[in-house]
Amino acid sequence: MIYSTKYLSPIGNIMLASDGDNLIGLWLEGQKYFARTVTDEITEKNDLPVFILTCSWLDKYFSGQKPTISDLPLAPRGGDFRKDVWDILCAIPYGEVITYGEIAKMIATRLNKASMSSQAVGGAVGHNPISIIIPCHRVVGANGSLTGYAGGIDKKITLLEHEGIDMSQLFVPTKGSAL
Repeated sequence: MIYSTKYLSPIGNIMLASDGDNLIGLWLEGQKYFARTVTDEITEKNDLPVFILTCSWLDKYFSGQKPTISDLPLAPRGGDFRKDVWDILCAIPYGEVITYGEIAKMIATRLNKASMSSQAVGGAVGHNPISIIIPCHRVVGANGSLTGYAGGIDKKITLLEHEGIDMSQLFVPTKGSAL
């Protein structure tokens, strides 16, 4: 059984999902790939301890604090490659961004390969089922382009500004497939 609750954030409604013990999903309303990793029936249950803990984490985050990701029991659903990428995302500090290419180099090193596709990394980043907490919004293109946020570029910008990212070198591309 999968449980859900809603959280009203400054950037809109958020749905949280849990297996009863762990957070398995956090999606912005209207997000691309919304709840795609959940195939079980979902039952609303607002008083699960993991939801209370996550809502407290989000309250701290949106009030300008920097809560620690490891304070939450996360269990994102996905293959090993995606989980490796999501682990790297969890290590991106507040106030910093990283490129898809930099993550690809890290993954290549982990897998003892000469190189890794930035596009493959982009696919894993885009399918992150626990937005905001696993900070996929901190990933940008090599040239500073703000592409590839499943929650929408406007929300990505809002989250980066909220975290104090220097936006002067970042931009929204005028065309592309990852808008």
